[in-house]
Amino acid sequence: MIRRRTILAAGLALPAIAQAQGNWPQRNVRIVVPFGLGGSADVAARFLAEPLQQAFGQSVVVENRPGAGGTIGADNVVKSAPDGYSLLLMSNTHTANETLLPNRPYQLMRDLAPVAALNIAHHVLAIHPSLPAQNLQEFIALLKANPGKYDYASSGPGTPYHVAAEVFLAMAGAQATHVPFRGSNEARTALISGQVPIMFDAIPTMRPQIEEGRVRGLATTGPQRSPLLPNLPAVAEALPGYEASIWLGIMAPAATPLPIRERLNTELNRILSLPATRESQARMGAAPMPMSIAEFDAFLRQDITRQAEYIRMAKMTPS
Repeated sequence: MIRRRTILAAGLALPAIAQAQGNWPQRNVRIVVPFGLGGSADVAARFLAEPLQQAFGQSVVVENRPGAGGTIGADNVVKSAPDGYSLLLMSNTHTANETLLPNRPYQLMRDLAPVAALNIAHHVLAIHPSLPAQNLQEFIALLKANPGKYDYASSGPGTPYHVAAEVFLAMAGAQATHVPFRGSNEARTALISGQVPIMFDAIPTMRPQIEEGRVRGLATTGPQRSPLLPNLPAVAEALPGYEASIWLGIMAPAATPLPIRERLNTELNRILSLPATRESQARMGAAPMPMSIAEFDAFLRQDITRQAEYIRMAKMTPS
């Protein structure tokens, strides 16, 4: 009798669960950005919030939870109810952390589920004007002549900007000291003030600083020159094979129902395909990167391996 009641209860629950999924969302959806205000992840989340809100008829709230190389915000989503109301805007910071931060409180592919890939962009290498280097070649020579003398800023351990710098130093045969900050804004402020004289950063946010002479742009990190900074060489022109990027995606708590993730994936890919989105992304130096859930899952697993290879090559030490 107990077993029959259990089976009956489970059978009655299934339609209720299906109905709840079908009616999703019925309240605010939050996108947790595990980085500070003004960075590329924050900009992307706020760009997506309005069209998602229009599509779903519910508010989409962006919540910044920076710190610990993106793990604080990620862990917050991991511990949230798997009901589609808490999403993580993540990046290759998190795939790098699978190697760099072995003591993080979660595992990416175990505790989070893929929803959608968003975009990919490259960086710019910028220095404070007080450094006696006018171009990339002079900068590399300066670092080699003064091993460990100069510091570089990043938005935190394991972030794409940190990995970009370490891979650059390894390929250049140079040394510099990493100074991590809680976010790109803090790191950028330190660069502009001369507190830390070197930084890899997002092209759109650094371009005005370069144009106004507050910092000196040296090179961009794509395979070719950036249309946003066409006068700067690609790092690969001096270090063949070098490329560094930041990509963004959305994940949800691992048990989030597939129908909810599929609906999110469909809406996000629709938004990414709009001409207005592509134009906006181009202005931000990014390209949309639409994928199915299965494609994004495979991409994530491949990038975990790729980041581990970069980290080994650069001899970065896990924390």
